[in-house]
Amino acid sequence: MNGVASFPELIAALTRPTALLELGLLVACLGLAWLASALLRPKDAPPGPDGMPAALGRQGGIWFGRRGFDGALFPILALALSLLAKWGMQGHIPVVVFKLAVPVLLSLALIRVSVRVLHAALPSSALVRALERTLSWGVWLAAVLWTTGLLPVMLTGMDAINWSIGGAPISLRSLVEGALSAVAVLLAMLWLSATIEQRLLRADGLHLSVRKIAANVTRALLLLVGLLVALSAAGIPLGVLGVMGGAVGVGIGLGLQRLAANYVSGFVILAERSLRIGDMVRVDGFEGRISDITTRYTLIRAANGRESIVPNEMLVTQRVENYSYADPNVALSTMVQVAYGTDVSVLTPLLQAAVAAVPRVLQAPVPAVQLTNFAADGLELTLVFWIADLENGQGNVRSDVNLAVLQLLVRLGVEIPFPQRAVHVTPPPLKA
Repeated sequence: MNGVASFPELIAALTRPTALLELGLLVACLGLAWLASALLRPKDAPPGPDGMPAALGRQGGIWFGRRGFDGALFPILALALSLLAKWGMQGHIPVVVFKLAVPVLLSLALIRVSVRVLHAALPSSALVRALERTLSWGVWLAAVLWTTGLLPVMLTGMDAINWSIGGAPISLRSLVEGALSAVAVLLAMLWLSATIEQRLLRADGLHLSVRKIAANVTRALLLLVGLLVALSAAGIPLGVLGVMGGAVGVGIGLGLQRLAANYVSGFVILAERSLRIGDMVRVDGFEGRISDITTRYTLIRAANGRESIVPNEMLVTQRVENYSYADPNVALSTMVQVAYGTDVSVLTPLLQAAVAAVPRVLQAPVPAVQLTNFAADGLELTLVFWIADLENGQGNVRSDVNLAVLQLLVRLGVEIPFPQRAVHVTPPPLKA
């Protein structure tokens, strides 16, 4: 058996004088691992948007975590040093403490690596927390079974339960081992895809949308390869995937058409670059800037902070107004009335100069002033001006233009007419 035979024997072994020596060596191993993690942790990386060093990532990095000892490197180093200490003590003193410490450190290392990879690959997924708990409970349960010596007994019992799928014999043990192999391979592929995606998104010379589609395609291919490798390693014949593929095809044909259409539309949008990250668009009455394009939906953020999650199929099948597809310049307008009798020919160049002096207004095309209407109360002038940063808002620049126009009219003494109405009072008829 791999573990301690019984609880009384464990207590008796821990009371021996050599157990104190083992405990001291274990503390030394933990201290060395902590010191190495602290020394190897990069400290000169520039801070990211959340205040953490950019090299460590949003969740603090896979190896070092947020504080150095909460990453995957600390338990891995502690495990390696503990195995070396255990190997060095064998044949000299009875090993008891390290028989308990090695499974605990191994479990901690597996949990840390799995959780950090999940956080790096799926930073905003709601399933990460549930996957963390499931992996943690599974790893700790396996560690307890290993330490108590019940793991071989359980594996023998699972090996006795078998059945056949597609003519191939499969046991419960092989199925569990295959699932564990699949999880390990998929975690490795997620780790690799997250690393490649991070490098692609930071690369210069290509538009962000092109880098995004390259990252999505890379992740999909790596996950597919990882799944096939995991199934082969588990001994599951790949011919079974033909039956599963048929079932998936039927499911797509019956109820997953919209989901599949959204995924295909996402790749189409990224490939043809009709919509790009950073474009200002208007979709179904919602106007904003595209902040992210995923394989299933596109995230549009309005100037007031509201965000709209738009399915990619809608962006392909419906009309979309893209303000910055070919030219980022956008024309805006405002209106003002001046009193009848105002010399518009003299006022027009002064208004143009006042509007052009507003910081966000472009000098070319030059602002235009048009006499658009002979209104009931005065002459209606429309001011047209251009901006190149629509993502920074329209109301603020229009307000700046209106303030500049108001200051000019006040300085020149030009009257802005109030609504006027003529009221005619008819005298009552004379009595006979």
